[in-house]
Amino acid sequence: MKQLPDGIRHLPGYFDVAEQQALVDEIRAVVSAAPLYTPTMPRTGKEMSVRMTNCGALGWVTDKERGYRYQPTHPVTGAAWPAIPDRLLALWQAVANCPQPPQACLVNFYDAAAKMGLHQDRDEEEFSAPVVSVSLGDACLFRVGGTKRNMPTTSFRLESGDVVVLGGEGRLAFHGVDRIYAGTSALLKNGGRINLTLRRVTKAVAGC
Repeated sequence: MKQLPDGIRHLPGYFDVAEQQALVDEIRAVVSAAPLYTPTMPRTGKEMSVRMTNCGALGWVTDKERGYRYQPTHPVTGAAWPAIPDRLLALWQAVANCPQPPQACLVNFYDAAAKMGLHQDRDEEEFSAPVVSVSLGDACLFRVGGTKRNMPTTSFRLESGDVVVLGGEGRLAFHGVDRIYAGTSALLKNGGRINLTLRRVTKAVAGC
């Protein structure tokens, strides 16, 4: 078992196969209401290799003109984001150690060639709440390090149904996805990986 940075928890097999399928069905409903789109990087306008959407009161978006931010509406359709499924709210209650509910759930879809470079989740106001991540579909090689980009990193495999919690000292840890192991799961009919990240965005009066 790899030694993970303080505040990072890996919960393998948190969701069984039936629960994973139920989650996929719920996310399909989210995508029906808020279609996946290809985000672009600030300043350069370079397309990211993942497609994304959101559910919850707020959604994380990025584009060349306005950069990284949260907003209450889909950047393409202009519609409000659909609600976060109850199954994910229950996960937050079970593992987040935060009485305030999540306000955003970012949905990232990775095809076989997609990656995610090392980055921090720091566009939120509330860092006392963790980021709770769910993996569905094909396995991936997940990398996590410290709070500075040049700190040592460790990589480990995430399987479908696994949950990762970035909290406490690990809330601002750099992390990313090095590669997708295509064909390792039959959960998604056409393959690929779905990553769901639950986040608290604004500061709550009571905090976490």
